[in-house]
Amino acid sequence: MAVTVLNREGQDWMVRPENRDRRLIALLCIALALAFILLLHFTLPDSIAKILLDRGGIGYPFSVQVFIWIVFFVGCGELSTRFRTGRAEFEQIGRHYLPEDERTVLEAKDLGEIYRNVRSGDGALSCFLPRLIQRIILQFQSSQSIDQASSLLNTSIEMYLHEVDLRYNMLRYLTWLIPSLGFIGTVVGIGRALSFAGNPANAQNALLLNEVARRLSISFAGTFLALVLAALLVLLSNLAQSREESALNIAGQYCLDNLINRLFVHRRG
Repeated sequence: MAVTVLNREGQDWMVRPENRDRRLIALLCIALALAFILLLHFTLPDSIAKILLDRGGIGYPFSVQVFIWIVFFVGCGELSTRFRTGRAEFEQIGRHYLPEDERTVLEAKDLGEIYRNVRSGDGALSCFLPRLIQRIILQFQSSQSIDQASSLLNTSIEMYLHEVDLRYNMLRYLTWLIPSLGFIGTVVGIGRALSFAGNPANAQNALLLNEVARRLSISFAGTFLALVLAALLVLLSNLAQSREESALNIAGQYCLDNLINRLFVHRRG
């Protein structure tokens, strides 16, 4: 029976709502990014629009800056999922699944009702606290060993910490992609500026130096924009991950204090 429940938990983790909704959120964020780009296009003066969007440049509206904004919005969508997950984890802690007074002792016969209550609640197969409680109860019911239940708690927390880290793989890629796009834009811009300067038709142009400097400045401004947006994503990503890990640590402490330390096994004389 325990194996069936744990396998079901693993399957439901793969199809949990946050995983199913990520594509929809990504598409929504792309649409919001395009709307934001259109807003900048029609409201900003040329001097600023050239920096933020490379408006008027070669290849616009498919400029590097435009792609930077799209990737940034997708990253914000990922962050929204992570912050919502962290909030849901903390909400689980406030549901008082376990006795929290100083006198209650839990025997094997008392755990069935707790298990059913946890199993029927929201987030039973997705949030850390109910998953920990279910695993510990199943382990204790099958082994009648407090030491094994405690060992399972430690092992599960380590596994869940790795699970949290895996959830941020896409965000880590996006925070790497944004500055990479900025550097690509700089390289492309430098190449175009040098190509313009080396064109014999422009050799006698009195404003040649000014034009080359203008093109280079736009390229470097795009890199600066990418670095700023990437730094913002990194900051918010670290805050979100710290929040999820804090929720897991609190859940583990809650299980230790109110479940593991309350378990009682009758000793046969």
